[in-house]
Amino acid sequence: MGSAYTPGLTVSSDTVVQRTRRLPIKGEVIVKVGDTVGPNDVIARAMLPGHLQTIRLSELLGVGVQEAPEFLVVSLGDTIEAGQLIAETKGFIRGWFKQSVHSAYSGKVESISEVTGHVLVRQPSIPVEITGYIRGTVVEVTEGEGAVIETRCAMIQGIFGVGGERNGTIRVAVDAPDAVLDASRIKDSDAGAILVGGANVTADALSRATEAGVVGIVVGAVRDVDLIEFLGYDIGVAITGQEDISVTLMVTEGFGELQMAARTFKLFKSMEGKNASINGATQIRAGVIRPEVIVSIAGRAEAVAADQESHTLTVGTPIRIIREPYFGVLATVTDLPAQLQTIDSGARVRVLRASIDSGEEVTVPRANVEIISSS
Repeated sequence: MGSAYTPGLTVSSDTVVQRTRRLPIKGEVIVKVGDTVGPNDVIARAMLPGHLQTIRLSELLGVGVQEAPEFLVVSLGDTIEAGQLIAETKGFIRGWFKQSVHSAYSGKVESISEVTGHVLVRQPSIPVEITGYIRGTVVEVTEGEGAVIETRCAMIQGIFGVGGERNGTIRVAVDAPDAVLDASRIKDSDAGAILVGGANVTADALSRATEAGVVGIVVGAVRDVDLIEFLGYDIGVAITGQEDISVTLMVTEGFGELQMAARTFKLFKSMEGKNASINGATQIRAGVIRPEVIVSIAGRAEAVAADQESHTLTVGTPIRIIREPYFGVLATVTDLPAQLQTIDSGARVRVLRASIDSGEEVTVPRANVEIISSS
């Protein structure tokens, strides 16, 4: 039944990926199939309707709700600016005791109500643009919605991340996969860089990276306490990627102090100096989303059939265990027993046996591992 298994993290030096880029509302797609786009190229745009603001005219003028519209000096559909006079009473003796109302908002007068005495102002529309995110070719366009970008690339997926889409130049900031990325390893010249560390990143390094203008950090692991200090709050288990931070963080192994897998570190070393796209968005429940680093490779991305051998759970397959007590541990499958076995919870499930880096052989449920594709 190994062939029914869905692969997990990818660590590949040469693969083909597609990324769907979609507007949140209907808009205009400005690319066509066959176009080549870069990470920062705008491929579609839309205008979100501005906020609708209420001016309580009758209250501000001190008149009845039905009278209020009579004192307006603007009309329905007029464009107004913040601070502009929009209504004024005539006053009593020689203009004394006039009441005037100035708009607190810029926008268009959308409604004047004799029932409530309110004026509704629609603020200017908010432009929304989506970029290519990766360097590649447009292979599909959905009119008014977005496009699909395809690229031949090296791709490394992580187990967890925070922060959104960014792109920058890769610099491996440590000498070995077990080295800690601390503040002393971050340079002023790292503005716009994606830094690769080893086993861990310190809270001071995350702060220093923010100051230096670093756009991304990739390390083996991060301590909970350092992540909380970096974000300013405990992130919980919801989907990530929308955090208000300027540095996207991706961890490849897990939490605590875990060194980066040697093959992952070696691949990053081979990509040093190249431009990469990074995204920390993570969702570990239904509809799994993995954080990723993508480096486009020159050359045409041919239509590639899935490599069934690398996506099949067999003896010798490299895996990562994603549940305690071996969370984040890398291993190699040594046996795939056909019979169901009873685990600690009492459930009878399919299991596998695997050899972990220490040489110990462990038995874990097949559902608790994911394949590491390393083409």
